[in-house]
Amino acid sequence: MAGSVSREIIAAVVVGAGATVVMDLWAAFQRHVFSIPSLNYAMVGRWLGHLPRGHFVHDSIGKAEPIKYEAAIGWIFHYIVGIAFALLLVFVWGEEWLTQPSFLPAAIIGIGSVVAPFFIMQPGLGAGILASRTPNPWLSRFRSIVAHTSFAIGLYLAGLLVSLMY
Repeated sequence: MAGSVSREIIAAVVVGAGATVVMDLWAAFQRHVFSIPSLNYAMVGRWLGHLPRGHFVHDSIGKAEPIKYEAAIGWIFHYIVGIAFALLLVFVWGEEWLTQPSFLPAAIIGIGSVVAPFFIMQPGLGAGILASRTPNPWLSRFRSIVAHTSFAIGLYLAGLLVSLMY
């Protein structure tokens, strides 16, 4: 039992990290081919660095005091969150999903993960709930959904790879 649980956790970590890599590759592709800017993870690190000081919501995170190692903090957090969502996927759908991944659970968790930026990250960084304070909220929302759809695809693809070794 304990061996099975630790094996599931390791597999979920690999799936989450792999899915996050797919999301980052998609963002890089969009940036280079379509000049679509991607999230600056240093600003995520800055936001995280201000949390212990009791500052959860900023008017503009770019104007907040910089935090030492904010880029590294932001990137590490990005991968931790991706892994956390993969752990949720495995917790809900179990070991069976790891042996026979299907797209629907990956899509539910991956696309559903857009709730986090809409209601936590965007307001915290100063973009408002559902990116309401951005110059073009509907475009920002669409880009968030596309990004999290790439994460869903990454969950599925990483799940397929893990299933070959599981």
